[in-house]
Amino acid sequence: MQPSRLSRRRATSVGADAVRRGAGPVREWDFVSRHDPWEALLERLDDAAKLTHLDPDIHRLLRTPERVLEVAVPVRMDDGRIEVFTGWRIHHDRTRGPAKGGIRFHPDVDAAEVTALAASMTFKTAVVDIPFGGGKGGIRVDPTTLSLGELERLTRRYTIEIAPILGPDRDVPAPDVNTDGRVMAWLMDTLSMLRGESLPGSVTGKPLSVGGTKGHAGATSSGVMVCTRAVLHELGIPLAGSRAVIQGYGKVGGPLGFLLHSAGMRVVAVGDVGGAVYNPGGLDVHGLAEHLGRSGTVAGFAGGDAVSAAELFEVEAEVLVPAALEGVLDAGTARRLGAKVVVEAANGPTLPEADPILEDRGIVVVPDILANAGGVTASYFEWAQARQGYAWEEGLVASRLRKTMEDAFSATWGKAEALRVNLRRAAFALAVERVAEAIATRGLFP
Repeated sequence: MQPSRLSRRRATSVGADAVRRGAGPVREWDFVSRHDPWEALLERLDDAAKLTHLDPDIHRLLRTPERVLEVAVPVRMDDGRIEVFTGWRIHHDRTRGPAKGGIRFHPDVDAAEVTALAASMTFKTAVVDIPFGGGKGGIRVDPTTLSLGELERLTRRYTIEIAPILGPDRDVPAPDVNTDGRVMAWLMDTLSMLRGESLPGSVTGKPLSVGGTKGHAGATSSGVMVCTRAVLHELGIPLAGSRAVIQGYGKVGGPLGFLLHSAGMRVVAVGDVGGAVYNPGGLDVHGLAEHLGRSGTVAGFAGGDAVSAAELFEVEAEVLVPAALEGVLDAGTARRLGAKVVVEAANGPTLPEADPILEDRGIVVVPDILANAGGVTASYFEWAQARQGYAWEEGLVASRLRKTMEDAFSATWGKAEALRVNLRRAAFALAVERVAEAIATRGLFP
């Protein structure tokens, strides 16, 4: 399947004015602009190719995913009928190592999105300089409609369908949107049963009881925290007392709220799929966590005023952390943004159309392929421990994670200064150079 023929997302664009007109409840993904994520990724790749004077042959290789596997996933539902879902596992480039990337379960997943995310993983692993390539997977499904048994059967059948391209030296999945350690345990068990051998290194993000690593949970949040601290330091903005807005308060945004608060920042606004709350004096993150645990959403928290999803981006703050789905920062949002710095905890939250607007406004963006690379770095540590058969101490995981992220930020900041470009362009340039060097060194077979 050629990249130009990959299917496009069907996400609907809904303007903030619709909220103000009282058009009914609006989910956070309703603000995703209609766009093709693969084309957006190619724009950034092409720009990096120009910046680095990339060899045209290597450029053509990187513009084409290595493998696009689409599979039917038939599942017997609890009522006895068979439902057929569509799934993908895509490899973008594996020159630097096995494909690495999460698996997401979401009703809007399609080939274009998964391909873009796979390519992002190629560049993300290169930015933090770990020996992986880029991969990604997904199933078009709303997991909230499935029973636990249906979810397990879905996971195991999907694993069987993509099993030929999986393995510790081929492709190592991890959790992503709407998947977790339990799903990874099912995946690992299914693959191990098929191969007749124990394969703890075949997935990461597993529970500790089956070979997971201490420090993996919250690693993405920790990496975002490292980047937030580093960028504020470079900009001369004091960390203590600075204001933060977090859009998306789940597996990444939730722990990050505690980390920012512990570092002395004021988390003044947060939002999730249910709504958003704002308190200029700073939200009580502990009370918010208790409310979230009871209600399943930050909406309705008594310690803050309700704001719309659109208004959340307009809140004045030093730092905005988009930590939900991709494409939430379009041109219109970029013009209204109230933050001075954006640290991208989500994958692809900023559309290419927004980048020049943010730059013209002097808003510094720490890109996703750097900012949220803490998760894949911890996954690398888990994979390495599985290969060694030896578990590291939690302190060692934390210190190595911090150093890896600090080194990656320093390299990206240095590249930005050398090329006189913003951090996103610098990160892609750095990543493309590293991948291109590996491709040139290995050569083309046959």
